[in-house]
Amino acid sequence: MTPEQLSIVQVSPQPWGATHEVNEFVERVSAGLAERGHGVVVAAPSRSRAAVRESRRAILAARDRPASLFGRSWKGERAGGRDGPPVLAVGSGLSMPRGPGPRAAPVPIDLSRPLEDLLGGVDLDVVHVHDPFAPSAGAVALRHSRSLNVGTFHEPTERILSTQVARPLVEIFFGRLDARTVSSGATSELIQRFFPGTYELVEPGADGHVEGFWPTDGKAVRIGFCLEEERGALRLFLRGLRRLPLELDWEAAVWTPSATEVRLARRLRERVHVLGPRQASPEELIAGADIVCAASGGPKMAPGLLRKALASGTVPVASHLPLYQELIGEGERGLLFQAGDALTLTGQLERLVSAPSLRAELVKGAQGFVRDWDAVVDQVEEIYRRVAARRHDADGKPAVRQRLADRRAIHVDLHMHTDHSPDCATPVDVLLQTAKERGLGAIAITDHNEISGALAARERAQRDGDVKVIVAEEVKTAEQGEVIGLFIEEKIPRGMTMAETIGEIRRQGGLVYVPHPFDRLHSVPDYEHLLDIVEDIDILEVFNPRVALTAFNEEAERFAAKYRIVPGAGSDSHVAQGLGSVMIRVHDFDGPEEFLEAMRDADIVRKHKNLIYVQALKFLQTSGRSGAAARRRERRTG
Repeated sequence: MTPEQLSIVQVSPQPWGATHEVNEFVERVSAGLAERGHGVVVAAPSRSRAAVRESRRAILAARDRPASLFGRSWKGERAGGRDGPPVLAVGSGLSMPRGPGPRAAPVPIDLSRPLEDLLGGVDLDVVHVHDPFAPSAGAVALRHSRSLNVGTFHEPTERILSTQVARPLVEIFFGRLDARTVSSGATSELIQRFFPGTYELVEPGADGHVEGFWPTDGKAVRIGFCLEEERGALRLFLRGLRRLPLELDWEAAVWTPSATEVRLARRLRERVHVLGPRQASPEELIAGADIVCAASGGPKMAPGLLRKALASGTVPVASHLPLYQELIGEGERGLLFQAGDALTLTGQLERLVSAPSLRAELVKGAQGFVRDWDAVVDQVEEIYRRVAARRHDADGKPAVRQRLADRRAIHVDLHMHTDHSPDCATPVDVLLQTAKERGLGAIAITDHNEISGALAARERAQRDGDVKVIVAEEVKTAEQGEVIGLFIEEKIPRGMTMAETIGEIRRQGGLVYVPHPFDRLHSVPDYEHLLDIVEDIDILEVFNPRVALTAFNEEAERFAAKYRIVPGAGSDSHVAQGLGSVMIRVHDFDGPEEFLEAMRDADIVRKHKNLIYVQALKFLQTSGRSGAAARRRERRTG
């Protein structure tokens, strides 16, 4: 891929091939992005075991030859036709049993392994997940993705498992989203209620120049219905037609996705025609009709039908649901009726059949309201580029790195404390002697909201010439966690905002180092605050042995990788015994610029230390000597 091109995976929760608006969005956007030169592949469950096997072979081959994933040699299914992007079948969709309530999405099985191989083994720029509620392909993709993540929420229906039962866990995975979008205002209102954040509206498009189809050549007013909603919507529509006067000149057509039997009352059999995919597509039927009806009661809405009607110059009549009202307005582009109210539905149909001028007025009001798919692709592509632009330049300064290549390698510990910190009792002399014994060439002393210990250590180290000391400070911000300033000379006061603290580090010519960024047992910036400062971070701590859960370090490593931030590590030692439990092996350096470039080629060296043992030592030392340590600090500060 060239720098202008992106490698993208679109992950749909719906089995590929099923008629669903999420799949339509994925297909149209993916095809449009592929036409613009991006490498795009669609990942979705499938009902075909053969497709699953073929896709697994393709994913394994792509680990050695990533270009094969997007190449023209792909033998499987393609989104958007022969020249569209490949579709990877990443698991099987197990259909849920039918019931009187809302129909749940198919439960995916065998998803984790292929998605882990795909997202963990192939270098990708963007992973775009759709409705990533668990259990779904999108939720699994967020779990394994090491790329920039964009999430789109489509359906405005609550998912009890995600919004109530497992909400804290879902919030953690949603925290990995680098951009959040919604396809409607109704969906945004629902998602904001449970998962507050910034959501950009990306409305789907519709084709406005579809050739219409109608089963007869008569001049009667044509009323269309497409069974993409729940079955009850069709029953309501037929009840409304039974009350529509036969004296009026009208006829209707019902489109069903399969050979589903539609039982018609005797008085409707000459007026209503039943069609299937062999006769026409829903788009063709809608374009050929004068009126289209959407009668969902809420379980399975199909706003795409209304968008296609508005784009085709067909007048919509729909149930009064927030999602439908958002498209139709208050009578500007169509008519509404209360959900389940067949009498009002009949009245609205009768108005439209009897009044050609009303239909013409509504068609005029809908002109230009729905955009085409090219405009949707434009917006999605702009979101991808906006997120990708926040990644750091991985090359850095090659000339500086070349200058460092011939220097000796040293070990550095970037995170430690002395008794100048209120929670540490290790004297400066003990720390320096221990660093020398452990073979460290440099250390960064990062006392909490204090640099006196680092300044004292540097003075003694310069006198003895054994260990290089980086003066640093771990600063507590007002409400956004802690941040470390490396290579500073003046104390930075606590309690400022994160932006103000970073500004002060920059003023002193220092480097911004974010410690233990996802350890929820420390004071850390949340994901959104971290995204606010991602361009300002010089080094992100990806390994800290004092972090209680390995998952926190793994999350930091994931974040640094996708934003191409220089990774760092430090022992975060509060006792001498923990010093050097993790070190960075780098070429020797002089000053912050050389240090940052040396870190680009660094290796992290870990040593096993018992966390409970080290924490116990910290507790014993700080609790047993807290009074003496406090008195020493008071004497130092006058």
